[in-house]
Amino acid sequence: MSYETTLAEIKSAVGTETHLGSWLEITQEMIDAFADVTIDHQWIHTDPERAAQDSPYKSTVAHGFLTLSLIPHLSDSVNPDRPIYPGVKLGVNYGLNRVRFPHPVKPGDKIRARTELQSVEEVPGGVQTVSKITIELEGAEKPCCVAEIVARFYF
Repeated sequence: MSYETTLAEIKSAVGTETHLGSWLEITQEMIDAFADVTIDHQWIHTDPERAAQDSPYKSTVAHGFLTLSLIPHLSDSVNPDRPIYPGVKLGVNYGLNRVRFPHPVKPGDKIRARTELQSVEEVPGGVQTVSKITIELEGAEKPCCVAEIVARFYF
């Protein structure tokens, strides 16, 4: 597929849901590993006994940034066998415009991402996209994360 055809296809998707991901269960082991990597061992995340007593959630909760960091996986944007757009050689996270964490994520909760493409603009060698990613929590009315992601894709 030519670059021009791919670009037209990407632009035609603006304003639509472009992806609905699979559910992923969040485990205490994932939360603990994230705490180790980020050196954020606050008890609300890593001490199930204390969290059961002192937390308003009566459980540990995942770091908001853990949820945010799972967006590439949840949105299937890093699968080397299925590039997000035909002909993409490289995709990079360019930044965030806005992030909110409206609902906590507890161990055992399942989350998934919905992606809505908001804008596309050409940059040298590729495109820059802005997508609204809503991370849903199975069984909850509120999402656990809503983020506006800026990404660049090079062809």
